[in-house]
Order: sequence, then C-alpha cells, then structure tokens
Amino acid sequence: MIQDIYPHKLHNEYDKDIVPCKDDIVLCFDGVNVLVKLDGKMIFPKVSDFEEETEFTYLFKLDDQPYFLLRDTDRIIKHVGEENEAVIESEKLKEFELIEARSIRYKGIGEKHEIFALYTGKHLADWYRDMKFCGRCGAKMVHAKTERAMKCTCCNYRAYPRIMPAVIVAVRNGDRILLTKYRKGINYYALIAGFTEIGETLEETVQREVMEEAGIRVKNIHYYKSQPWATANDILMGFYCDVDGDDTIQMDRNELKFAEWVERDKIELQPDDFSLTNEMMTMFKKGLK
Repeated sequence: MIQDIYPHKLHNEYDKDIVPCKDDIVLCFDGVNVLVKLDGKMIFPKVSDFEEETEFTYLFKLDDQPYFLLRDTDRIIKHVGEENEAVIESEKLKEFELIEARSIRYKGIGEKHEIFALYTGKHLADWYRDMKFCGRCGAKMVHAKTERAMKCTCCNYRAYPRIMPAVIVAVRNGDRILLTKYRKGINYYALIAGFTEIGETLEETVQREVMEEAGIRVKNIHYYKSQPWATANDILMGFYCDVDGDDTIQMDRNELKFAEWVERDKIELQPDDFSLTNEMMTMFKKGLK
C-alpha cells in the first residue's frame, strides 16, 4: 500500500527547531494542484528556488530529507483571465508546472515514498489552509510553539490536524465478492466505502454503507487492516464481512454506476499496489480471505 515505503521512513513528528536550508524540499499547492517537474522522475522545488524572505512551514522528514510547505503561494502564482488560469510568475520556477496532486499516482512517475510524502503534505497543507481563523471566535490562528497545532490569538482554542475515519468493505458471497465502480472519478473496480458518522461504531458504519450503496445486509464483520489516505484527509479501515440473507443488489445510482457479485478468478485489480481496496481485492482473489 502507499504507506509501505520501507526501507524509507516518514518522520511525521513536529520539530520546532528545524529551519529551512537551501536543499530542503518545498511543497507548493494551488488548490488541488502541486508545483512539480515531471522529467522521467518527480522533482519538487527546493528552498533555494525561492526568494530569501520567503516563509515556510516545517512538515516532516522523509528519511533525512526535510520537507517544508510554502506559506504564501500568491507570491509566485497568480490567477488571470476569465478562466482563472494559474500563472507561475517566478523566473526560478518556470521549469515547474502545476499538476493535480491526485493524478500523479496514475502517471507512473515518481517513487512510492515520494508520492506518499506528497499526499501527506497535501493533507497538512489543506489543514493549514483551513486553520487561518478560529472556528470558535473568528480571531487569527497562529502556530503553537511546541507541537503541531494552531492556536487562537484571542480565546486560546487549539486545533489539531483533522483525520476523518472511513471504512472499506469487502462483502463476500461464497466465492464471489461485491465489486463497485463510482459514478464519478476513477474507473477502476472498488469496494463499498464511506465515512463514519457521529455516534457510530466502525461496525455500524460497515452495515450502513453496504445497505445504502447496495441494499444488502451483512454479518460476520471483522477488521483487516488500516491505511492513511491523505487525498481525502482520512484514515481508512478495511473490513471483510458476509452477505446476510437476500443477496439481491439494489445499487445506489446516485453514487455508483456498477455493483455486481464477481467471482474470484474474474476480479480485475487496480494497476498499482497503492490502495487498501486493491490489497483486499487481491487477498480475496488469491483465496486468502
């Protein structure tokens, strides 16, 4: 899966004493896009590519390499014209381009550990973007001095990075498994999935999501494995379960365009090994689950 990057290691703890050096990597986001150069490999800008007075926020280390977030993208990226086209104004960065961060996974460029760092950085960037002002009193937020948290300058409220729990569900029916395809987005086979709601256990989320998307009751729910999935700011938790009673599928056509029982040997896997969904499908295809 995407987090399986051994022998590389992501050190995600916050360190207030790390300051940017010229060769440190900078992640610069503009909405869903990231500033990157794809030249047979994935290249991010470095601190030395920016003006001396540029401000950065420390994110994490990948092995011994620090990653920083560019605080003010408006200094180098302008939006012009009726289509709000993004233009890179810095001459030092003209060789870079803005590419949708989620799409890089499918381009076949970049090592897995680099893509994992990119997605984790996007998760943090979204949080920093949304935490400029206090949700309690509306005052300005500043970074806490000793931990990764944003602190209100008025009421002292502290906010920590948001991680949303979600489930991935493999529903078994003998030698068949329930596969789906989303109405929007990627066209690969997937499993039932959804976010946990207030007051729910994970097992109740499994039951509700399967009922909502496929109209099926399930039993024998058991946990398999988890995965950070930064493109949606969530932590995914995988579950296997069995159909309980009637196996007639009543597909939610607002969310899905495909939902069918598929035999083990006919399962078409996703083209990479990044996702928990693909691993769970693989385990079932091999008869291991």
